[in-house]
Amino acid sequence: MSKSEQYIPNPDRYKQSVGYNFCGKSGLQLPRLSLGLWHNFGDVDDKDEALKMLKHAFDNGITHFDLANNYGTPFGSAEKNFGKILKEYFSSHRDELIISTKAGHEMWPGPYGDGGSRKYLIASLEQSLKRLKSDYVDIFYSHRYDSNTPIEETMGALSDMVKQGKALYVGISKYPEDKAREAYRILKENGTPCLIYQGRYSILAREIEHEVLPLASENGVGFIGFSPLSQGLLSDKYLNGIPENSRAAHSYGFLQANQITPELLSKITKLNEMAAQRGQTLAQMALAWCFHKSEVNSVIVGTSSVKQLQDNIDALKNVSFTDEELWRIGELG
Repeated sequence: MSKSEQYIPNPDRYKQSVGYNFCGKSGLQLPRLSLGLWHNFGDVDDKDEALKMLKHAFDNGITHFDLANNYGTPFGSAEKNFGKILKEYFSSHRDELIISTKAGHEMWPGPYGDGGSRKYLIASLEQSLKRLKSDYVDIFYSHRYDSNTPIEETMGALSDMVKQGKALYVGISKYPEDKAREAYRILKENGTPCLIYQGRYSILAREIEHEVLPLASENGVGFIGFSPLSQGLLSDKYLNGIPENSRAAHSYGFLQANQITPELLSKITKLNEMAAQRGQTLAQMALAWCFHKSEVNSVIVGTSSVKQLQDNIDALKNVSFTDEELWRIGELG
């Protein structure tokens, strides 16, 4: 990742961009596509391709980069690598970027390296800022609800991060509806309203439509979706079996080979046929579909190459669906 030449961003990055939506009822705009650094930005990954993806994203108006303390292999390496890139290539454009990170899952051994305690959250953010080589993050999330910690303690820690200037906004991720409601109330009372809810959302995972989305809208909270392609299932990757080196081919990870059933493959095949009729790839249609709900402000994409990132950007050329198409997709989802 040598700095062979100065990076000069595309001067038209905001004129020919992915477009922006206001996040809930806040004044902050998010790009419709955000780049997630969960995969492909760790120490075991191709650092040159990671740099190219970040540059390509910014050149196309993608200003939001989504991280967490435990992203990358090993934990923390995605933040560390992004911090180096931020310092070397994007330091003069820091105020044009939205950098988010999270804490909530296991990060280090012992009783203080996991969960939602004040000690863990504040220590984790301090570590993240050092890795990111930044004085603050734009958004800091509680990555999951922790039933062993009073929610007042977790939300109090988030509020203090904002008041200390270490985070400009705070959000929650994957909270159940009743706990999200409590979180919104407490944060508002603390004078640091919740900016955003991050949740899983795709054609194959629509649970948030029933409670999470309406509740966020009711409270003026934005929504950003992750895993819009269901770990690659909503692409042509698995239509002809499980490719070598795909996520499902590994014994570790969230997507396992036994999840790819004949019934699921049948659904994916039919969705792929619909996408072809729309002049899109299945991945592009799946991304575009996420925006049929007006409450969705942004969608996080995780890509392994510049080509894949551009394919995702091209999905935004057609985000309109007929009622019949939405019904057919709903029946298959």
